[in-house]
Amino acid sequence: MTLNMGPQHPSTHGVLRVVLELDGETIVRAKPIIGYLHTGMEKQAEYKTYTQSIPQTDRMDYLSPMSNNLALCLAAEKLLGIEAPARAQAIRVLLTELTRISAHCVWLGTHALDIGAMTVFFYCFREREKVLSIYDQVCGARMTASYFRVGGLSSDIPAGLLDRCQTFVDEMPAHADEYERLLSKNPIWLARTQGVAPLSAKDAVALGATGPVLRGSGVGWDLRKNAPYCNYQEYEFDVPTGANGDAYDRYMVRVREIRQSTRIAHQAIAKIRAMGERGEYRLRDYKYVVPPKEDVKTSMEALIHHFKIVAHGFFPPVGEAYHAIEAPKGELGFYFVSDGTPRPWRMKVRSPSFVNLQTLPTMIEGRLVADVITAIGSLDIVLGEIDR
Repeated sequence: MTLNMGPQHPSTHGVLRVVLELDGETIVRAKPIIGYLHTGMEKQAEYKTYTQSIPQTDRMDYLSPMSNNLALCLAAEKLLGIEAPARAQAIRVLLTELTRISAHCVWLGTHALDIGAMTVFFYCFREREKVLSIYDQVCGARMTASYFRVGGLSSDIPAGLLDRCQTFVDEMPAHADEYERLLSKNPIWLARTQGVAPLSAKDAVALGATGPVLRGSGVGWDLRKNAPYCNYQEYEFDVPTGANGDAYDRYMVRVREIRQSTRIAHQAIAKIRAMGERGEYRLRDYKYVVPPKEDVKTSMEALIHHFKIVAHGFFPPVGEAYHAIEAPKGELGFYFVSDGTPRPWRMKVRSPSFVNLQTLPTMIEGRLVADVITAIGSLDIVLGEIDR
């Protein structure tokens, strides 16, 4: 029997269609079908300046907008051969780690809801709401936050933000304990996740999986450690891994990552405080970076630079650059090809959800229909990032 699961189904986490060939309740073959949410972002980037493409990235993995912003900005900075100031780097680390906590909270809440645990959903969204309020304070947007810019940040962090972040990261470990008390030894949760949707380390590597999906299979690969960016080499944190590569291991890896992100955020806050209340939040290279507003109001030269960059964009050298970050879902990379004009000749996104999705048939073939829900949930996919 052939069964269509989706494309409109509450447990496919978006408009994903999975064609299942069944023998009774056992899956003989599974084929994920995508493309229902395709927006053509990579093609649209060819008609936009590099800065104009930043708000588009918020709509890819719309649960971790700051991470998407960061990947694009770092790729553009690599192309230009520039680097943001140390203060901007620390603020980027702080906000992307809060983004990781928020994204994992959404994943845990919705995954638990798929399997039948409702309380965790409300608990997780309580914490996510606090991160969205921090986004709101820093850039005026909650869900599709766009704050990072090529060469730094759009503005300095507002007064009181660090205190708010400090309160959040101080409280977060206790909330992670709550999640674990509800789930980690819950017999129903264990029955639905342990030994379900297994993925061996060999298969995970062969299929190009990254992030918690790869680490859940026991491979300790994390770009923050293996290819550091934003001075991650200066932060102390561990890379959690699983042993069996099943849905339960992927759950445990993400819960531990919430704890590690809290640890990194503590260090980033201390770092920013040590630099003083105000400082360089943006590179002062006006060939590529918009001058601060206060300079534009007093300097004719700054006004000209501002007009040139906003009206025409900056002109990177001819060449190409690829930069990847450890996004909440795995390796998120942007590849730019420049022909010397203010618009990229080509932009290609290596999105983790897209690559991780191809592990789904390996996980579920020979298993039961009910396990498909657990498998899709344990992958933590967002279709906006898959289809782009």
